[in-house]
Amino acid sequence: MHKRMGEAVARVARKVNHTVENKTDSLELNLAGNYLHRLPEEVTSLLHLRTINLSRNRFRRFPEPLATVAALETIDLEENEITEVPVEKLASMASLQSLNLRANPVGPEARLLVRPLVPFDLLLSPEEPIPKA
Repeated sequence: MHKRMGEAVARVARKVNHTVENKTDSLELNLAGNYLHRLPEEVTSLLHLRTINLSRNRFRRFPEPLATVAALETIDLEENEITEVPVEKLASMASLQSLNLRANPVGPEARLLVRPLVPFDLLLSPEEPIPKA
């Protein structure tokens, strides 16, 4: 099944790249609510992808193939199961403007990702207060 998904992404990538190169359009991809837990490497061929919505899926870690999509400006990963984020890879994403990690059990290191350390807006849920004994 994962192979078929990768082939489908590659077909979409070829069509989108052709359209964008000829008409200067951009692309937003909505894969919200699909129980995805990883992305195929073929997503890296979406050269003109600017926005991707992967909210309400089953990702446990940041989908690292996204870090190589140079045009990506907005990543929505709200309501997943992400505990860790690749800080160095995110900081190197020159076009990234917004990363939504609300409703994810991210570790405390993600809360340290603030401007000017990273050049994008990081959206997180408020920290849960520690219960008093």
